[in-house]
Amino acid sequence: MMIGSQTEQSSNFKLLNKIKVPFKIFAKGDWATRLSFLIMGFGCFVRKQFIKGLLYFLAQVLFVFLCVFFISKYLPDLGTLGTVPIKRVWDEVEQVYINIQVDNSMLILLYSIVSIFIIFFFCVLYINSLKAAYNAQINSENGKKNNSFFDDIKSLLDDKFHTTLLTLPSIGVILFTILPLIFMILIAFTNYDSDHLPPAKLFDWVGLANFKELLWGSAQISSTFGRVLLWTMIWAFFATFTNYFAGMFLAIIINKKGIKFKAFWRTMFVMTIAVPQFVTLLTIRNVFANIGLINTWLQKLNIIDRAIPFFEKGWLARIMIIIINMWVGIPYTLLIVSGILMNIPQSLYESAKIDGASPFKMFVKITFPYVFFVTAPYLLTQFVGNINNFNVIYYLTAGGPKSLNYFFAGETDLLITWLYSLTSDKSNYKTASVIGIMVFLICSVFSLIAYNLTSSTKREEDYQA
Repeated sequence: MMIGSQTEQSSNFKLLNKIKVPFKIFAKGDWATRLSFLIMGFGCFVRKQFIKGLLYFLAQVLFVFLCVFFISKYLPDLGTLGTVPIKRVWDEVEQVYINIQVDNSMLILLYSIVSIFIIFFFCVLYINSLKAAYNAQINSENGKKNNSFFDDIKSLLDDKFHTTLLTLPSIGVILFTILPLIFMILIAFTNYDSDHLPPAKLFDWVGLANFKELLWGSAQISSTFGRVLLWTMIWAFFATFTNYFAGMFLAIIINKKGIKFKAFWRTMFVMTIAVPQFVTLLTIRNVFANIGLINTWLQKLNIIDRAIPFFEKGWLARIMIIIINMWVGIPYTLLIVSGILMNIPQSLYESAKIDGASPFKMFVKITFPYVFFVTAPYLLTQFVGNINNFNVIYYLTAGGPKSLNYFFAGETDLLITWLYSLTSDKSNYKTASVIGIMVFLICSVFSLIAYNLTSSTKREEDYQA
């Protein structure tokens, strides 16, 4: 039996078996297969799989090259993140001191993560090369022909086509999502801020000190985190459910029998989606500014003496944000619910009417359960999305009005906009990274709990008919 063909074992047992694979290959392999432990691709090369063997060998050469000129330069310093940032050297020619960059904590951390990834993928490739050598040995012993390089290419375009399709996206996810994510998580365990800003200075590992500072170690930071977190949850709740129920209400009215020009009403509300959201938000911000359209008209009509500070009072700015968000959010719910309403069997309503049910009771017993069942995952997605809703807050108030009671934050800042301010304005990457982790934990825990409590998950088959 060839290595790697056992598929009916538990995951732990599989992992244990994978670890044992090299030892099994070494025990059962012949001289050519065993020599593949030192020279990758040697077993394939001996069994006339020249191109495959050569590619494995070149991968080994490349890995050795990277070890010498890249991995060995950064990975050994991962524990300290550097010791000497800049060294002053006397230049005899110019007769001046010049600064030479020695260690850069950010590059050491980033390239060390890249090095670990390179080592991991080389280990995977190394084991695959051993499997290939052993499988080639088994085929030769059984009198079977080994696949040529072109046979392997043909296989990648046929029965292994899924591997070909997924390779490039997987590389993209690793490079542009997983690697930066790990880097930012590790920043939370360092003192990377404006006082330790590379390349002039180094930062170091500080363990869980940043988490302690955010949660209870610093009165101002902890207080700001608590206030911003509370407002974030309040905002997410109202931004989600006001849009949801208002959109549902409008959809029911427009789809009601007897309403004329339904297409016109739907088009009118959907027009807000066609306009870029930031354009709408910036326009509305200017309309409600102190010298904006609303205040100017109200003053000209002698309704008010002074401009209403729509975005300068904390409580008023929060109310305005929730109301304005309805304008840009309701059309999405309107479209979704309209599609669902058209698919509710009319026989349900006719039966309810025969039984004497009122319109309100039909809504409570038929319409809402049906709509909620289908839109529960959408509702959950919207709530989590509103926790991280950067655009509405940033374009309307930029987190303001600012307050001295907050640590570099404003009264309408969400966790995500506070995080942005800390990184872009204050270079406080350590606290921002901790906030990012807290946001991720909150969203993950809430999503898992809420999703498992929804009827869409519990009674998946009920509405499939």
